[in-house]
Amino acid sequence: MLTRAASYEAVREAFRWEVPERYNIGVDVCDKHVAAGRGDDLALIHLDADRGERRYSFRELERLSNRLANVLIGHGLEPGDRVGVLLPQSPETGLAHIAAYKAGLIPVPLFTLFGEQALEYRLKDSGARALIAGRDGVAKLAGIRDRLPDLELVFDADGERANGADGSVGFWPALERAADAFEPVDTAAEDPALLIYTSGTTGPPKGALHAHRVMLGHMPGMEFLHEFMPEPGDLFWTPADWAWAGGLLDVLLPAWRCGVPVVSYRAGKFDPEYAFRLMSEYRVANAFLPPTALKLMRQVPDPRGQGGLKVRTLFTGGEPLGAELLDWGREVFGVTMNEGY
Repeated sequence: MLTRAASYEAVREAFRWEVPERYNIGVDVCDKHVAAGRGDDLALIHLDADRGERRYSFRELERLSNRLANVLIGHGLEPGDRVGVLLPQSPETGLAHIAAYKAGLIPVPLFTLFGEQALEYRLKDSGARALIAGRDGVAKLAGIRDRLPDLELVFDADGERANGADGSVGFWPALERAADAFEPVDTAAEDPALLIYTSGTTGPPKGALHAHRVMLGHMPGMEFLHEFMPEPGDLFWTPADWAWAGGLLDVLLPAWRCGVPVVSYRAGKFDPEYAFRLMSEYRVANAFLPPTALKLMRQVPDPRGQGGLKVRTLFTGGEPLGAELLDWGREVFGVTMNEGY
C-alpha cells in the first residue's frame, strides 16, 4: 500500500488509501497467494512445547482452512455468527481465523490464561455460538457452560476422537472428514469480521467490532515500521499472544498478507535465552518484542553468545522503554528500533 521513497515526507505525500468495495481478510492473507502461484511458499513454522517443528505452506493453510470452514458451516453456523478462539500461538489459531473470515463468521480472540469469569463474560456478551479451544480451555468451560445459552458447539483442538465425552467435537478428526474445496463468502470491506475485547481496566471489557477493512487499516503502519515489508528473507516472530491485537493484527495477519512466513511457539513461560536462540536459529528478520520481553532479554549475560542474529526490523510498544533500553536494543539487534504506542 505504501510507495517506496527516500524520505518520510515523500512517502506521506504519495500515500493513498486503497480499500476495495469487496474484500475478505481470509482470502487476502492466504488464498490469494495460492491463486498467484505462490502456494508452495512457506507460511508457518510451528514449534510445539517440546520444540518439535512442523512447517505449513500457504497451500496447506488454504486446504485446511477450507475444511474448517466447511465444518463450521456444516454445523449450522451462518455468516455473522461469532466464534470464540481460545488458543495459544498454534496452527489451529491461524486456521480458525482464516476459516472464519472466509465463511463470513466473526472470530472472538480469547486469552488462554483467562479465568472462568473472564471467559463467561466475553462469550456471553458476544453471543458466541461456537468455541475452538485446547483441552485446558474445554475443561475450563465445563464450569460455565450452563450459563452460556448461545454456545452450541465446542471444538477440542487436542481431541483425538470425533466426539468427546464432554460433548466437544474433535477439531482434527472433523477436518479429516471435510472437503478441501470452499467458496469464500463475498464480503464487503465494511462487513463485520473481528470482535476484540478491551482489557477491562476501566469497567467491564468492551467488545470492539472491526470490519474486514481493519486489515488494510493496519498495513501502512506495518509496512512503514518494517521498512517496506516484504523484503527477501523476511520472517516474523513475536512472543506476544495471537489473542491480542499486537500479536494478531501487528504480526500474524500482516505478515501473511505480505507472504512473509511466521514462527509460532507455544511457550508456557517466556524464556529470554531461548528467545535469542530461536531468533538466531530461524534467522528471524522481523520481530515484535513487547517491552516486558525486551527487559527480560536484557538480563541475558551474553546475548551475542546465543547465536548470530539476522534482524532486519524490530518493533516494540505499549509502554515507554527509556533511552538506556533502546540503546541496548540497537546495539544487540543491530537495527534502528521502532517504538510505537
